[in-house]
Amino acid sequence: MDLRRGVRIALNVLLCVMVPVLVLGIAAIGKVRSTLDDILRQGEIGSGALQALNDADGFSTGVGILHFVVLAATATLWAVWFRRVRLNAEVFAPGTHRFGVGWAAGAWFTPAVNLWFPKQIANDIYRASVPPGQKPPKGLLNTWWTLWIASFAVHLLGVVMDRIAAVKLMHVGYFADWEEGARLLKSALVVEGLSSLLLLAAAPFALLVVRQLTRLQEQRFLAGPPAPTVPPYGPPQNPFGAGPAAY
Repeated sequence: MDLRRGVRIALNVLLCVMVPVLVLGIAAIGKVRSTLDDILRQGEIGSGALQALNDADGFSTGVGILHFVVLAATATLWAVWFRRVRLNAEVFAPGTHRFGVGWAAGAWFTPAVNLWFPKQIANDIYRASVPPGQKPPKGLLNTWWTLWIASFAVHLLGVVMDRIAAVKLMHVGYFADWEEGARLLKSALVVEGLSSLLLLAAAPFALLVVRQLTRLQEQRFLAGPPAPTVPPYGPPQNPFGAGPAAY
């Protein structure tokens, strides 16, 4: 068992830091979008408008770098904490988890599977961390996961739209005018802003999930040694007989 609080406290601090960084990112998106609005109203890109756009884009880039640094640190600590609670859950209910301990950290950074493996691992951790016979309180977990997945999906849409807008702006005079590219870029910024808002809404739920799961495991530990458990997905079958295989 590992109930040390250092990683959890550091993770909570970074999740709190993420909130103003996301707000700053939304403000940066708004600044770029407002500058594009001014350019579209003028109907041309003058030297002053171009300078304003460069300034807004520079501010957005700086905030983006800050966001990446904080997000990378938060994701690393989240994986460390998540693996730790997965190890604790193995003590509470050995042999009842669908994925090995390595997936508790690795699943978050593995493309495609990070869209459902972590949630299944979290479900198993919650089930193992409550007293036998009780239903795991997964309302906070489900809300956070829904917001996180929605933010990820909207972000991907925004990235695609941004790339299309960039192509159009680079090929002005061939198959698209600059106004069309600018309007598409504005739309991409709206989508990116929505992604940031969803992530901002998910942050407090992430904090509550960390607090709730830590408390559940502390209470389960204080309740004493766990009773023998049977895997919830059924015991392995004996291929040489009708009954379950011997352990």
